[in-house]
Amino acid sequence: MPALVDTTIRLLSQEPLAERVAAARLYELADVLDEAGFAYLEVSGGGCFDAAVRRGVESPWERIRSIKARCSTPLGMALRGRFLVGTRPLGRDLVRRFIASAAASGIDVFRIHDPLNDLGNLREAADAIRAAEKELTVGLVHNPGPAGQTDVMLERAHGLAELGAARVVVHDPAGSLHPGQAGELMAQMADASGLPVGFYGQGSGGAALASALEAVRAGAALVACALYPVALSLHRVSAESLTQALAGLGLDTGVALDTLWRGSELVDEALGDEPVPPLSPRVAVRAAEYRLPAGLVAELDANLRTHASADRLDEVLEELTGLRQECGWPPLASPIGQVLGSQAVLHVLSAQRWRIVVDELRDLLEGRYGSPPREIDPTVLRAVELLGDGGSTGKEHPQDLEEIRDDAAGLAASEEELLLLALFGESAEPLLHSVRSRGQRDASPGAGVAASESERIRELIRVVQESGIGEVTLEEGEMRITVRRSDERAEAPVASVSVPTAPVAEEAEPVPIPMPGDLIRVE
Repeated sequence: MPALVDTTIRLLSQEPLAERVAAARLYELADVLDEAGFAYLEVSGGGCFDAAVRRGVESPWERIRSIKARCSTPLGMALRGRFLVGTRPLGRDLVRRFIASAAASGIDVFRIHDPLNDLGNLREAADAIRAAEKELTVGLVHNPGPAGQTDVMLERAHGLAELGAARVVVHDPAGSLHPGQAGELMAQMADASGLPVGFYGQGSGGAALASALEAVRAGAALVACALYPVALSLHRVSAESLTQALAGLGLDTGVALDTLWRGSELVDEALGDEPVPPLSPRVAVRAAEYRLPAGLVAELDANLRTHASADRLDEVLEELTGLRQECGWPPLASPIGQVLGSQAVLHVLSAQRWRIVVDELRDLLEGRYGSPPREIDPTVLRAVELLGDGGSTGKEHPQDLEEIRDDAAGLAASEEELLLLALFGESAEPLLHSVRSRGQRDASPGAGVAASESERIRELIRVVQESGIGEVTLEEGEMRITVRRSDERAEAPVASVSVPTAPVAEEAEPVPIPMPGDLIRVE
């Protein structure tokens, strides 16, 4: 019977929804999803880290730990091979230390893929995942050229078993896998890899759901989905629709439909009545017509609007198709899609081709990102070589953690914070400053609550520490204070203060309150 993976929390934690749902609501949703019967909950990935760093409020590591403390269902994370959660490939040491930190924070299943389907870019991450004794799922990106070739995908599937993968999933970010092809590809992928297969897909107009059903009928053992409001907004497979459809085919997923609808109600309340702006009908139509990821088309559309050139979207998409051909038909998984999209906008708005090359595309053409599926046009290679470094303005972030540690004295207090600096450079500094200032502001026990409430917290912590019990809750009127033991650190209790009638508290991010020997969280 097929197992289902939920991606709702990950999708709600990244653009375009990252600012629509407060952390407190997200944790409430985690409680519901934990009861649903999913194989695992995919709760983090590159978009989540990027959104967290940009917002500068809550550490993405802390969010993972907070969800882990509430869930018995395994948690998953999506990584871009050597890119991890960033936009540039990283060295072995950084990959190893990032995965070790993610595993320590509570990630049980790692789904890794390389944007170019270059298996060489997955080996370091695969080795680190095995060293952490966590489960490895490897994705291969389906986004072929106009002829629809899948020969490169199938050729590379033969090497997946050597990586130690527990399964292989077909990752279709552009909705390019039609339902009629899905079943055939699942069978071919199983034969080529010798592994159980799964499906992670997108697609407007119900195409993703249809492809998922055909994949299951052909033997897919795992399918990714999201709760209905998120699936509808972002063109994903609806967990409710998939569960009902598979039940109609006599296939029991073990997922409770009533629980899914409860979760959908929570998401619906959190998102409100305003439509999610990025995936407008105009964007959806262009994404389906050009077989491109809808999120990428939305980014290009927004970029053009900032330049008062929204009417040139079709020109950019045509140029993007031409660039893919010239650059060896790379799949448009992030960040490769964004790299080619930036170059396409540059070509169209400047009315000149290959006069300036964005740094990341130069890296792609020079092989720093790996090998694309097809040969790169020699004319393009010569043009880029003739440009030299004249069009390059970007700077790589330092990748040696010890060097970063010396430079970040007083800012990064842990390995995971150093990793944020290594991945995001100066962009991560506002978040770390926020974490540091919050710790200083809340340095006294019970900061942020009344003195009498602080005394209650201290007393409850003392009871938990001395008695060895797992959890104590004190309710008085509309105030509820809960202290429970946390897996984040041995014997460290966690306190939660809930005031249902306080509207500010409902929207506030979790605020850690450090105490000597204790870890306390006030929500």
